[in-house]
Amino acid sequence: MAADRRGREMRRQLSQIEAKRALGRSQQQRRRRDNRLAALAAAVVLVLAVALQVFWFSSNPTPAEMAALEEAAGDAEAASAEPTGNGPNIPDPSTAEGRVFTGTLATSAGEIGVKLDGNVAPQAVAVFSSLAEDGFFAGKNCHRLTTAPTMGVLQCGSVNGDGAGDPSYLWGPVENSPQDGSYPAGSIAVARGSETDTNGTQFFIVYKDSQIPQNTGGYTIMGSVTSGLDVVQEIAEGGVEGGGQDGPPATPVTIDSLTLQ
Repeated sequence: MAADRRGREMRRQLSQIEAKRALGRSQQQRRRRDNRLAALAAAVVLVLAVALQVFWFSSNPTPAEMAALEEAAGDAEAASAEPTGNGPNIPDPSTAEGRVFTGTLATSAGEIGVKLDGNVAPQAVAVFSSLAEDGFFAGKNCHRLTTAPTMGVLQCGSVNGDGAGDPSYLWGPVENSPQDGSYPAGSIAVARGSETDTNGTQFFIVYKDSQIPQNTGGYTIMGSVTSGLDVVQEIAEGGVEGGGQDGPPATPVTIDSLTLQ
């Protein structure tokens, strides 16, 4: 009888050990699967974010196209395990915190005085002051003009001049975004895709009081025009190439430089 009890106890212990091993193997497989899904979801979010940036700020998408892309991006984001932070190529916001930069945006249409405020948008101002210091904007164009009744903006800073973003230079978050979607004339804001960490190198100047769709969080107002808003207004008066209310400005605009101090 004692031998039988010992035998049963040994079999029970062996069964427990095997069950623990099976659970460990299952957990390890699940972690590997979850990691693969997270990586795939992150890649999908990145591709869709860039696509949305092209659609929203370099073209005139239909409501159905925007809804489909935003829904797909939202589904992919939900599948991602953890959000990723800014990459090492993105300047730290501490370089602009508490600082106000003033300077000039020199364009082929005239000079525009600007102010970027690191008190309200330190990450955005850190990025754009760094880009300006590197001479990034020299030779870039203003590729999009919107002249809708309730929205008037001139957008510039695309890497290749076609409105597409740079997938290797995306950052967040959105800062200093008006909750009601009201952007006063003279605002300088950051263009982005659907997600709040898809800001890039593009910015837009609001040339008249505007109501802008918030696009899941709005857009960072990082500064304002201090002089030369009439330069942008004259570009807007020239209209959109080919007519319509959204597209390349009929008057081509090239940036000579953005200098800040």
